[in-house]
Amino acid sequence: MPEIMPGLEMTWPVAQTGEGNCGALGRIPFEDEGPLASLRKVDVSRLVVVSNRVGVPDGSARAGGLEVAIRAALRRRGGIWFGWSGRIAEEPAPPRTIHQDNIAYVTVDLRKDDYEEFYNGFANRVLWPILHYRLDLAEFSRRDLGGYLRVNEFFARNLERLLTPDDTIWVHDYHLIPFAKALRDRGHRNRIGFFIHVPCPPPEILTALPNHERLIPTLGHFDLIGFQTETDASNFSRYLANECKLRRVSSDRFGTDRFAVNGRTVEIGVFPVGVETETFARLARRAIDSGFVREVIESLSGRDLIIGVDRLDYTKGIAERMSAYERFLTNFPDWRGKVTYIQITPRSRSSIPEYAAMARQVGEAVGRINGAFGEASWTPLRYINKAHNRTALAGLYRAARVALVTPLRDGMNLVAKEYVAAQNPDNPGVLILSRFAGAAHECTAALLVNPYDPEGVAIAIDRALAMPLSERRERHAHNYRVLVENDIRHWAERFLDRLDETCAAAETPLFARSAGAR
Repeated sequence: MPEIMPGLEMTWPVAQTGEGNCGALGRIPFEDEGPLASLRKVDVSRLVVVSNRVGVPDGSARAGGLEVAIRAALRRRGGIWFGWSGRIAEEPAPPRTIHQDNIAYVTVDLRKDDYEEFYNGFANRVLWPILHYRLDLAEFSRRDLGGYLRVNEFFARNLERLLTPDDTIWVHDYHLIPFAKALRDRGHRNRIGFFIHVPCPPPEILTALPNHERLIPTLGHFDLIGFQTETDASNFSRYLANECKLRRVSSDRFGTDRFAVNGRTVEIGVFPVGVETETFARLARRAIDSGFVREVIESLSGRDLIIGVDRLDYTKGIAERMSAYERFLTNFPDWRGKVTYIQITPRSRSSIPEYAAMARQVGEAVGRINGAFGEASWTPLRYINKAHNRTALAGLYRAARVALVTPLRDGMNLVAKEYVAAQNPDNPGVLILSRFAGAAHECTAALLVNPYDPEGVAIAIDRALAMPLSERRERHAHNYRVLVENDIRHWAERFLDRLDETCAAAETPLFARSAGAR
């Protein structure tokens, strides 16, 4: 077994056929072995999606575009969506299965220690900050790394019982980096693709991850690795070339690189996530006339609306945004009493101390701004911790003259794209967007800002509010065209088609492909 660090071993199971509960690292017996066993008795290639959380249909209208896209791909191809149920149990129940629209949703529970070490620990205290360029917030522990590896192994053991050799497996995000290795070591040679939704920092940051040389290279067991932007893909390619000393077989100007890994070819590609552009535009047109949105608009008393929508996370730059709004009110006093900023921020990960501290910091900033600038008839900033459904948000986006989307670092940020999609093309609002969000690579007609520069963001707010209609229309039209071209409807199939092509090309001997590339 390869040693991860002194005292900790990274173990990968060998194939097992025995029945029974194998404990925290083993397979839990399925509650209904008959129907699940029948999932393997198919004659066509299926799609198997693996993610930390599963988009199990619950009858609500809250499903986002990404979930809709994945579900549509599963319906077309037929298959399984596998992952954590979201439940914590002393003794995990047998995997649960829901069948609907040609899809089997299969979920497993986690024990409390697995949840703490895998999710709250390594995923959110180590990988999340490092992947978002925040080395100062990473809290590495050997125990959490062990839990992270253990849960990936646990997921692989429970999924493999459902797999057939022709299945295409699509794994999502940073929670599951070593998942392909767990399957390969158990003898599975399926097509396996990986898409990471968060940023990928340069090698100089990735190498700050303790034991990066044992964890990050396991991504080489995937056939196709997808990123949101060319910058992210290039950063990872540099890591493979510089740290792993892998040979680049070919590359192109679109950010696609191919590397030779143990006689196989691993492809690195760019697949930016989009939104349901035209569908969301129709939703916004209807939602603007809803009772809720009309009530909000009436409460503004004719003032322009500035909107921000983010979950509470240090990557979103909410505290920095508050400082920029405060600077705007200070430097541009003529706008006082004429605009209202609504920041919708559902709280998340409240059990993690850093997030609780951040909630206090933002709350204090809200109180300071309203105390300094507010009047009896005007509240400059409304801060709301309640989540709103997509219909309500679509209507608020359409009503907003300005959207502030200023993360310190973001893989994509779909709020920016949804805001653009929701606008009235005859009288559109203006998107102020962080240049460090993946969406900035596509929404180039937004007002791009440095979120660390409150003075610059304040100037952008003034410019957006005063922008002539002709310029607003031109900027919106440009961004909208880009979103239509990269609609979420095409994203899943584009990735999966590329995975099919990559694996088909892999059937050609590597030396022949290399000669062709030369």
